[in-house]
Amino acid sequence: MAKQGEDSDRASVKDRDMAERFFDAKNQVLKEFHSVIFGQDEAVEQILIALFAGGHCLLEGVPGLAKTLMVSTLSRLLKLHFSRIQFTPDLMPADITGSEVLEENPATRARSFRFIQGPLFANMILADEINRTPPKTQSALLQAMQEGQVTVSGNTFSLPRPFFVMATQNPIEQEGTYPLPEAQLDRFLMKIDIGYPTLAEELRIAAETTVPRDAQPPGVIDDKDVMAFRDLVLRVPATDSTVDYAVGLARRSRPADPAAPEEVRKSVAWGAGPRASQAMILAAKSRALLSGRVAASIEDVRAVAAPVLRHRIILNFEGQAEGLTSAAVIETLLKT
Repeated sequence: MAKQGEDSDRASVKDRDMAERFFDAKNQVLKEFHSVIFGQDEAVEQILIALFAGGHCLLEGVPGLAKTLMVSTLSRLLKLHFSRIQFTPDLMPADITGSEVLEENPATRARSFRFIQGPLFANMILADEINRTPPKTQSALLQAMQEGQVTVSGNTFSLPRPFFVMATQNPIEQEGTYPLPEAQLDRFLMKIDIGYPTLAEELRIAAETTVPRDAQPPGVIDDKDVMAFRDLVLRVPATDSTVDYAVGLARRSRPADPAAPEEVRKSVAWGAGPRASQAMILAAKSRALLSGRVAASIEDVRAVAAPVLRHRIILNFEGQAEGLTSAAVIETLLKT
């Protein structure tokens, strides 16, 4: 028993040391990041929370808010292989997963198939305007996001680790788009709204991005660090009350639940499922480490509730007719 206690103490000290390193690395990443991107602090924090929690992000914002630059800059700072896929109506699954080609050996004349990897074989994927491609191609991405692998011609290929997808949607243009089904929306740990910059930030953008600029910022951590920090997030403790609070939030979003508020029973068709509870706990743990703490709290859950729940709450016709939004429902849940 004494040896088990000593091993536990050593593991605890090691985790605390790694947590300090994680916090320092986060600060360095943000410092270099803000030399390129001005503002968007909340969005960047949520992206990092999702990345280290092992989830994926859905970014929504009007054009021109530097979503692509934000993702590519983060991949450079984290030394991750970055790939951008522009989703279009004619994009086929093989265009993103890769395909097999028939090759002939010049010496033996023997023919064989060789798999050529598609752009999905990268650490950080930017799925630009994902709702512009048909469901067939969207489903190929779904398997990659959920299982970390793709299947081509009956053969399964593992994707690089870490594997992180950030998909973007344009909230303005809906003509000619294929809205993501609820099953695929649920695969995203968070839905992050990218808003307009403040006046001060926009003035700085206009002044500093229209003159010659220095070289790109250097990498801070690499893929092995990202995987180690993901493992550390899983080991962050969460008290029973924190878990109870996260599960209670998810359950009260369901109109059939006895504890659901009147607004939910009246205006919500479908609430968040069990995956939302898991997402809130993981995101809360990741946020705690990013804040320099080694335990998740109820406040962490409250901070991540909106991006975790906003795409998992589906309003009914009455709620939509009244102009209600999932954000308003989440605000009600947090108040009650």
